[in-house]
Amino acid sequence: MVDVGDAGQVQRLLDSLDVVDILVNNVGLFEIAPFDEVSDETWQRYFEVNVMSGVRLARGMLPGMVARNCGRIIFIGSESGVNIPADMVHYGVTKAGMIALSNGLAKLTRGTEVTVNTILGGPTYSDGVARTVDQISRAQSSESGTLKAAIIGGNRTTLLERFIEPVEIANLALYLASPISSATNGAAVRADGGVLTAMLCNAVTRQLVSREAMCR
Repeated sequence: MVDVGDAGQVQRLLDSLDVVDILVNNVGLFEIAPFDEVSDETWQRYFEVNVMSGVRLARGMLPGMVARNCGRIIFIGSESGVNIPADMVHYGVTKAGMIALSNGLAKLTRGTEVTVNTILGGPTYSDGVARTVDQISRAQSSESGTLKAAIIGGNRTTLLERFIEPVEIANLALYLASPISSATNGAAVRADGGVLTAMLCNAVTRQLVSREAMCR
């Protein structure tokens, strides 16, 4: 086990590895917390894990990929990096940083067969979410399945009207890691269940209403 928020442990991991052709940055911390209650230490920890882990791993692996003219780097991001949630500002900001990091790294692959992309996942029933739901359901003496349905039922932005399964994110990662994704580079590819579609539709509607008002 490696604490990817610890620079020394990440370096020891890199030193122990041979050739790496595919790097999937899938680590991440998340929690619901009021903005004014999140300490500097927590902010720093989130940056170390959610952003700097990707920086350090890519710094150790990308040069070799470029030299070999072969490689894939995939960041498992979140729609929260585009639409920052009010109750998880610290999480959303670090996920936005991940998207920016991926975009910048992709520019370093110009003219090669190496690609760097981000997956923007939506509400996913990951192990971490499942543990949180189980903890809350035990505290409330309720069924975890009922709570799970209630949580996603209260999300009016998802078109799926259910949690995304981790395998559905993995399927997109598999595509981005494969040779058939060779023309996809520097992209933020969505597997968000339509969450960002709803946000973009609302933004377009506001723009149209604004323009109509200006023309009157």
